[in-house]
Parts: sequence; structure tokens; C-alpha cells
Amino acid sequence: MSLSRRAFGLCSVAATLTLAGPVGAATRVTKHKDAPGRAPFGVSDPEVTTVAGVAGARFMADMPEAFEDALGSGAILSEAPWLALSGGGDNGAFGAGLLAGWSAAGTRPDFGVVTGISTGALTAPFVFAGPQWDARLQSTYTEITAADIFEFGATKESLLDTWPLKKLIDREVTAELLADIAAQHRRGRRLFVITTNVDTGRPVAWNMGAIAASSVPGAEDLFQKVLLASASIPGMFPPVYIDIENSGRPFAEMHVDGGVTMPFFVAPESMIASGRAQVLPTRRVYVIVNNQLAADFMVTPPMTLGVLGRSLSAAVKAATRLSIGAHEAFARRAEIDLKVASIPADFQVTASGPFDGRYMKALFARGAEIGAADGAFGPQPSRVASHEVRE
Repeated sequence: MSLSRRAFGLCSVAATLTLAGPVGAATRVTKHKDAPGRAPFGVSDPEVTTVAGVAGARFMADMPEAFEDALGSGAILSEAPWLALSGGGDNGAFGAGLLAGWSAAGTRPDFGVVTGISTGALTAPFVFAGPQWDARLQSTYTEITAADIFEFGATKESLLDTWPLKKLIDREVTAELLADIAAQHRRGRRLFVITTNVDTGRPVAWNMGAIAASSVPGAEDLFQKVLLASASIPGMFPPVYIDIENSGRPFAEMHVDGGVTMPFFVAPESMIASGRAQVLPTRRVYVIVNNQLAADFMVTPPMTLGVLGRSLSAAVKAATRLSIGAHEAFARRAEIDLKVASIPADFQVTASGPFDGRYMKALFARGAEIGAADGAFGPQPSRVASHEVRE
């Protein structure tokens, strides 16, 4: 039995493992050192603004004032559209293909702001750095296997180990990529990646351009850790510890998948949900959802991983539809042209397991096709009826 093509994001890993077995994933069991120092750290302690010596490395993604400060005042923020990339695990091949096809058509803009969560966080740096990175983006989403993402064998904090994904990120985040990101950051463009701070239960936006542009030791390591953290679904993958220092006291924060707190990021939730017309510099926002939005049918095996995977998939899909609806209402108030793309309902290829190369290549090709034809961004995606179950 194959995994439904619509299982959402890394949540699909749980269901797939139950149905398909190891499918080529790494199986070496590693021993982990104990988690780093987690000394008492009260909620009343002031928020940290410097991490690893990088000024402005991050801000709380639920704070409008901090968001506006991080944006700055570059003219390109208002002159160019923005792009938000959702999570989706191996379904990230869709967004990667769409963007590559868009580039091939010669109509893809230079986005003033690019944001990413989970698999979208892994896509975002290449998109932000420019179309010259499309070939690398394609290879990342069409040449990897499950063995490049995780290995079987529980850790103290998770069911799977992600040392292969860490190795992949370390290999892909090169000095050349960081230099291109830093150059775009200096133009006034912004690249934000979202993680969830488990200790505070709040979303954190990392200013990846500022990190890439920093010359302090440890900046590259921080960049890589943030990408790994944003894609680390809790329970399935280990959390990522990020060292901070506050008032001379060291602390290792625990960060996991940004999708825990939001499916994609355009602006802080309070701005999106406010009844008042909040002002963003841009007049157009594109959102790429690396999934199909309607519910789907699949016989769920009566096993822990299968129940967990399917349940999380349904919950995240519902949250994504609600978030799109809230953003549509926000866009109307703010007079912003909101464009949302998701995997077409007629995409029928199924995957035999997580990060199945045949499936990802087909999904990338479909994304590239509709991206080149300028047909990706359909109207009113939130009105997909959740009760219309697709088989």
C-alpha cells in the first residue's frame, strides 16, 4: 500500500513508516550526548536580541513592532511582491518546481521578502539568493532519498534521528550561497525563517540575511541550525538546541518545526487577525502551500504511527485552510493582492514511502509546468470544502 499523496508535510513520515517500512532510510543507530545545559531560566527574563554575536539575528514572530523593526525601510519592500513558503516535507518539491518554472518563463519577480517554514525554510534561501540557484534547488528536491533526511532508531527526544538532514544542510549551505544571501540583504530585501521555541511556546523569526551578512564566528553554524530546527517536527525528529546568553547567563533554547505555531508566515498573527487595516509595505503577497487543501481518504492502519500521522495531517490541513481565510480577510482590509498556490487536486501520483524520488520528480515537474504557464495561483483557495473527501 502506498502513502496518500496528500499526507501533509513531515507528519506524513509517521504514516509512511507504518505502511511502507524503511524504504531505504538510514538504519544506523547512534548514541546521543545528553541535551546541553538547561539551567533555570524564568519567563520574566528579557528577550534576547543577540544570538551567537549576531545583532538582529531574530525577533519574536508574534510581535508587530519587532517585525517592523526587522523589515527596515528599504524601497524594495514596497516595490516588490512578497513570498511565503509553507511546510510540507517531500511535498516541497511542488514549490521548488513552481518557482523554477516561474523563473524559466522569465516572469518571476525579485521578492522583497521571502519567508519559509519547515520544508519552505529549506527552499527559501535558494529562492532569496536568486534564480541562478534554481538548479541546486531542483537537485535538492529530486535527487534525495529518505536516507538523506533521517535514520531509524529512537533518540532520547524523538522516534527518528536527523543526522543525515543536518549533513545535507551543512553541505548545501555554502560560502557562495551565504554571500549571495548577504548581498540581497544589503539591498534591503529580507529572508525570514520561522522556528518554534518550545520553552516559550512562541514562534521565532530568524533574520537569515542578517545572519548570512555577519562576519562573526558561529554565524554560519547558526544559519544551518535554524534551517534544521525549522524542519524538525517534534516527537518525530529531535529538537535543535540554540545557545543564547542573557545577562551573562548561558542557556540552550529548544527549537522545533515552525509549523507547530503557524503554517506559513506573512506578518505577526495579531496584525493578520486585527479588525483594523494593518499596513504592509507591499501591495502583493504570494503564498505557496506545499500540499493539497481538501481532505483525502486513506485507510489508516491501527498502529501508533499511522494514527499519529493521519491525525496530524488532518489537523495541519484544517489550520492551513483557516489561516488562508484569515489572510484573505486581512488582504481585503489592507488592499493587498493575495495570491495562493497549492498542489492541484488532479495530481494523481502516489508515493511508495517518504521522500520517494519518483514521486518528488513528478511533483517538481508538475509545479514547474504550472509555474511556467502562470497558472499556479488560483482564486479563493480557502473555500475548498473540507467535507469533500478526495479518493
